[in-house]
Amino acid sequence: MAEHAPKKRTRPAAPASEPRTLPDDVLVGRNAVTEALKSGRGINRVLLVAGDRTSAEIEDLAREHGVPVQLVDRSKIESIAGGMRHQGVLAYVAPVAYAELDDILKAAEEKGEPPFLLLLDELEDPHNLGALLRTADATGVHGVLIPKRRSVPLTATVAKTSAGAVEYVPVARIGNIAQTLKGLKKKGFWVAGADMDGSQQYWEADLTGPLVLVVGGEGHGMGRLTKEQCDFIVQMPMVGHINSLNASVAGSILLYESLRQRLLKAKK
Repeated sequence: MAEHAPKKRTRPAAPASEPRTLPDDVLVGRNAVTEALKSGRGINRVLLVAGDRTSAEIEDLAREHGVPVQLVDRSKIESIAGGMRHQGVLAYVAPVAYAELDDILKAAEEKGEPPFLLLLDELEDPHNLGALLRTADATGVHGVLIPKRRSVPLTATVAKTSAGAVEYVPVARIGNIAQTLKGLKKKGFWVAGADMDGSQQYWEADLTGPLVLVVGGEGHGMGRLTKEQCDFIVQMPMVGHINSLNASVAGSILLYESLRQRLLKAKK
């Protein structure tokens, strides 16, 4: 009887890889990003493949809405999209919609309260932003202002750190900080900055009335042009070995001092 040749063993085919689930703060595809821009949804930035002319309309639409656009290699978008069909378009979205500065001021007026704003000068740590939003909610801040560039935007990490405060404290993105402060001063605001070279202790300053409280970014503090727009600069005494405070800690101290003064003034 003839012997049969042994059958060759074959390796089973690997299962087709499925696209990863997108992060909550990412949108991909022309239609999804276009509709998000048109609806006014909070978008932090848009990524487009450099040299792809088919995305020109989206680029124009993003710039029209003041959304930063970044031109990148296709490989960068593909690495983030994780297998999802992206058409060379990706956007990072905010967990809530951004507010308009005029709407923040109108809401304060309707409450019959002197507007109280917190301006963050190029804060970069999402945990600091989240912590300050939480304190802003507790101290009655009507709105938080952050620059569109060189600043941490609203992200899922910010929302989580804020413990829900992001849903209650309006956040507006602004362009030029110095120009924004000039405009607010014309509306009757006083601008108080926090810096180690301040001319008075923070409890000596009047932090009531229409006020913009400015807190600088981590490490470098307020920028020179921002500092020049401050009506007064306050400092916090330090007797330890470290010569600076965490931005969210410093901001929280000043926010609560303003609340203390406002409550005392309301009792008189």
